Amino acid sequence: MKDGDRILAMLRDEFNRWEELLNSLSEEQIISPHLPSGWCIRDVIAHLMAWQQISIARLRAARYNREPAYPDWLGGLDPESEKDREQFNDRIFKAHHRRPWAHVHQDWRDGFLSFLRLGEDISEDNLLDTEKYPWLKGYSLLAVLEGSYVHHHEHFESLLNWLLEQGT
Repeated sequence: MKDGDRILAMLRDEFNRWEELLNSLSEEQIISPHLPSGWCIRDVIAHLMAWQQISIARLRAARYNREPAYPDWLGGLDPESEKDREQFNDRIFKAHHRRPWAHVHQDWRDGFLSFLRLGEDISEDNLLDTEKYPWLKGYSLLAVLEGSYVHHHEHFESLLNWLLEQGT
């Protein structure tokens, strides 16, 4: 199996795991702030959705041979900036914390599915090329796909462990 196909299959499985978990919870469980961070599950999904906008921008840029058009919440800053990460996450939280769950969920869902379609449209050679897209600074598009998987997977595992501890 090609690397691109492998990671896309993993992403589809991760999407399905999230959907199964989210569909098993009540809206009250999703919007009540009770996670150790003070966030609610809706906040986690909004966080994932917002960060995935960067990954989508990168895949679109590659697909259409242009520079990435990053989301406005970055304020023109480098999305890879570790020193600005907390500020970015705070912006995301403030922008989405009061949004209705149905809207946050739909935006996350639509974005994830769009991300998968874009990944499927890019050739294996282009996914693996570390020089073709200078704005990736030596990384490949495969790394973008893997990063999204890891981000979703880490949050899923943390949330699942927390829910199990709560007896949910």
